[in-house]
Amino acid sequence: MTDTITITGVVGTEPASFQTSGGVPMVSFRLASSHRYLDRKTQEWVDSPANWYTVQAYRQLADNVRGSLHKGESVIVTGRLRVRTWTKEERSGIAVDVDADAIGHNLVLGVSRFTRVKTSVENPAGSESSNDAEDGDAWATVSPSDGSQASFEHALA
Repeated sequence: MTDTITITGVVGTEPASFQTSGGVPMVSFRLASSHRYLDRKTQEWVDSPANWYTVQAYRQLADNVRGSLHKGESVIVTGRLRVRTWTKEERSGIAVDVDADAIGHNLVLGVSRFTRVKTSVENPAGSESSNDAEDGDAWATVSPSDGSQASFEHALA
C-alpha cells in the first residue's frame, strides 16, 4: 500500500545529486519536522522533538530542487511514504523516506520567486525558458502588499 503524505519542515542537509543506474537524475536531502505549541501553564513556546525524513526526488523535480532548495529553508513536501527497516553491522533501525511528488517553499515564513522551466516534453531540445514571455504566453506579476521588491511570476499555459 502507498500512503501519500504532506510534511512541512526544514531542509536539514544540502540536497545531494545522484543518478540512478538507469541514468535518471535524483536528489536527496534530510527533512526535519517538529511541532511548536504554546504551553498554556508557562505561556512559553515549546518545540517537540523533530521527526527526520529522507526526501528523494527524481527527473525534472530533482533538477528543480537542485536549483532551488538549500539547507535551513522551510519547505512543504508531498509524496509517497516508505517505512523500512535497516541493519548495519550490529546496529539496526527504522528509516522513513518520502518519494516526493511536489516540493515548495513554505510561504508562511517568507517569499519565493517562481520561474517556469520548460521540460523535455515541452521543449525536446531541453533548453530552459527565459524569464521573458514568449509569443502567446500570458504572464502575471503580483507584488507583496508591503511594497517589498519580491514578486511572483507565473506562466499560464
